[in-house]
Amino acid sequence: MNLPNKLTMLRVLLIPVFMVCAANRWMLAAGIIFAAASLTDYFDGHLARKNNLVTDFGKFADPLADKLLTTTAFLYMLVDGVCDPVVLAIILAREFAVSGLRMVAAGAPGGKVIAANLWGKVKTALQMLTICFYYFGYAAEAAFSAHPGRSVFATQVISYVLCWVVAAVTLISGVKYLWDNRHFINTAK
Repeated sequence: MNLPNKLTMLRVLLIPVFMVCAANRWMLAAGIIFAAASLTDYFDGHLARKNNLVTDFGKFADPLADKLLTTTAFLYMLVDGVCDPVVLAIILAREFAVSGLRMVAAGAPGGKVIAANLWGKVKTALQMLTICFYYFGYAAEAAFSAHPGRSVFATQVISYVLCWVVAAVTLISGVKYLWDNRHFINTAK
């Protein structure tokens, strides 16, 4: 297993650590773990392309690791009331549709692994930035607020709006991905 694939697996291993922090509302720790896991996404792709280490495993596992990480974080944000259920439904629908198409393509004659496109990368980056904003913003507002009861209002409102922006970009990226790869749908048996 090459270094980029190890970084992808590290991202997956950090998910339970993030979950423990988020579940216990250790917001700063959750933000740090999530940010560290998100950075592995950048570095695994950068190293794979730079050193010609792109593998079919990486093309499959990297987006899957991203989906697991971001969906987990959005679930905790849903529980916190800053992610609308419709936003999460859009995210999940897009991820299931894209994953389904990838499975069809992999099972087609000649088995093709479809890599993420630019819109998918923008979607993932925006999701990760929104999640980081929420956890770091929450921790900062709670730590420095003169009004502990209302300390995270601004972060919650901005995060809620950002979640809807994420939903729009997620929807666009999903439609674009399915449209660009529709020939796999048309040839599926």
